[in-house]
Amino acid sequence: MGRLFGTDGVRGIANADLTPELAFRIGEAASRFLAKKGAGTIVVGMDTRRSADMLEAAVVAGICAGGADALRLGIVPTPAVAFLARSMGADGGVVISASHNPAEYNGIKLFDRDGFKLPDEIEDEIEEYLIEAPAGADRPVGARVGRAYVVPDAADRYVSHAIDTIEGDLVGLTIAVDCGHGASSYTTVKALRDLGATVHAINCDSNGLDINDGCGSTHLKVISELVRAHEVDFGIAHDGDADRVLAVDESGAVVDGDQIMAIAAVHMKQRGRLAGDMIVATVMSNLGLDVAMREHGITVLKTKVGDRYVLDQMRASGAVLGGEQSGHIIFMEHTTTGDGLVTALQLASIVRSADAPLSELRSVMRRYPQVLLNVPVSDKALLASSTAVHDAIAEAERQLGDHGRVLVRPSGTEPLVRVMVEAAEEAVASEVASQIAAVVRAELG
Repeated sequence: MGRLFGTDGVRGIANADLTPELAFRIGEAASRFLAKKGAGTIVVGMDTRRSADMLEAAVVAGICAGGADALRLGIVPTPAVAFLARSMGADGGVVISASHNPAEYNGIKLFDRDGFKLPDEIEDEIEEYLIEAPAGADRPVGARVGRAYVVPDAADRYVSHAIDTIEGDLVGLTIAVDCGHGASSYTTVKALRDLGATVHAINCDSNGLDINDGCGSTHLKVISELVRAHEVDFGIAHDGDADRVLAVDESGAVVDGDQIMAIAAVHMKQRGRLAGDMIVATVMSNLGLDVAMREHGITVLKTKVGDRYVLDQMRASGAVLGGEQSGHIIFMEHTTTGDGLVTALQLASIVRSADAPLSELRSVMRRYPQVLLNVPVSDKALLASSTAVHDAIAEAERQLGDHGRVLVRPSGTEPLVRVMVEAAEEAVASEVASQIAAVVRAELG
């Protein structure tokens, strides 16, 4: 088998790849590795998928079987679990969510007591335990068995924290919100309204099967249409677990994670709050971000894809702002992971204090045309050894020269190879990306 943990926890089709049995063992491992072999507490949150109840029950049972107590947070965003693990003095946190993936998927990701995602080496130790340790080995009995408790105000605690990350209020702003039938349906709307904003919200209910379905941050046409239908200042859209957010300006034009970072970075530098005059982004970030930051005297440090790697670089360098084009943004002063609500509030606060429309603020960065193709493959691990794909990439880089770039990588969570091409002209980027994708499909499909 391949590595159990991907770039963002364990993920797969619920009840097929990600079974209750596996979820139980992960919960048990969380007790042993996060709560020092059983003594302590672990917070557990989930999103709105139908399979979440099943997997939460299994994870909680595993935590208790390992000897720790489980604090059940209910439906809350992923960053709420990270925050509550830290603020409640727990030994760690577990999130049951597959983020932006379709409803049939689910996932399990772990946080340490400080609200940080686990490093690869700890995940490797957990994986070794799951594979090699006999089920039922050395389980506590009697009074050492853990118990489960409900935290009824978990979402409200997180909302209060998010509100405290900005100065002042949002009175006078009108904001459209697409909650994607996910975990933000209560928290984001409440936070914005508590701060005085007028909110037009959609997709705040869920039947367990509609999360991310034609809505949210992966389908921005919906929020763009909502913005155009109302007189609003801007719109935001979350993915299923609300660890990311993307925006659209007052005209409905998309403002992606790179542009949100650029806006925030310039704002923070002007106020002396951008430590080291640097930000952290990934290799997927648009070339326009590098150009814009260079013009403002800001250094861009690059990492591989995944907000956990952005965070690692931020902690190593002392940077206080980092993120991904997809909308995972980390404001280190306030969060320990990508946080869609905190990011939305920071952006809203900047719009209000600047007294300028988002369309004007986003002009700080010009996006270079970028084409991203997701190619389904039978075995993404074969990408590293495919000579034909490597030759196609080399030829594309020769064609583009200094006026573009190519990035081809396996998805960390799905059976896909992602082909990204940037160029000065969109037609060129599209043609080059299609050429590489055709080779990937022929060789690995």
